[in-house]
Amino acid sequence: MKKFFKQFKKVNSEPMEKSNIIWSWIGSFLGILAITYFHRDILNDADLTLFVGSFGASAVLVYGAVNSPLSQPRNLIGGHILSAIVGVVSFKCFSGNILFCSAFAVATSILLMQLTLTLHPPGGATALIAVIGSNQIHDLGFMYIIAPVASGAFILLTIALIVNNIPKHRFYPLSLKNNRKEKD
Repeated sequence: MKKFFKQFKKVNSEPMEKSNIIWSWIGSFLGILAITYFHRDILNDADLTLFVGSFGASAVLVYGAVNSPLSQPRNLIGGHILSAIVGVVSFKCFSGNILFCSAFAVATSILLMQLTLTLHPPGGATALIAVIGSNQIHDLGFMYIIAPVASGAFILLTIALIVNNIPKHRFYPLSLKNNRKEKD
């Protein structure tokens, strides 16, 4: 177990404390639960076919790597929304060539996230899902940007703002940590 903790410290930007791991679990559980509830009960998506898989990766970042620049609110929201726009536009323009369309959507979403300082790795998957997703995703058209993408990202953010600030040693967003240090 000591070897595991030593390795974990090398790859994790968060303090290695049992409570940190527990809060990461609680946050990710509540975040994903809230999105699935929203989809099932409010969007009437009983089989969750509109649930965007990239939210699982976002949960890893916003609950498990709260100190990462890639998990900050600007990146979470901006990365997903920009990537959703790129994905939908790519599909509308290039759906006749799905291979090109897929590559174009992901590469362009990365480019735009970098240019706008909103790089969020799950955003690439959000763009790709708009291209290779089901007919139900394609039928949404530009609504894909609002629901499920923007709504899901805002749900994750709301839960992250609450859960990540309950313990005294966790701060989210990172600017909150910096502000508290300046006051001390």
